[in-house]
Amino acid sequence: MGWLWWIIIGAIAGWLAGKLMRGGGFGFLVNIIVGIAGAIIGGWVFGLLGIATSGIIGSLITALVGAVLLLWIISLFKRA
Repeated sequence: MGWLWWIIIGAIAGWLAGKLMRGGGFGFLVNIIVGIAGAIIGGWVFGLLGIATSGIIGSLITALVGAVLLLWIISLFKRA
């Protein structure tokens, strides 16, 4: 059931990141991909900063921060 939580949290984090960064989501499948990639990036960044999270809310925050960072980095390349 762990992979199911990854998908659910990834979809929510991707959707929220889309709302924060562009004013709208990208569709269900892309939201999941952005959210899961964001969870990986967020976990790496939080690890570097020495921040530990736990539970569903902590996972969602970590994924959201990572997804926002991912979308911000992508927007830098789109403008160039």
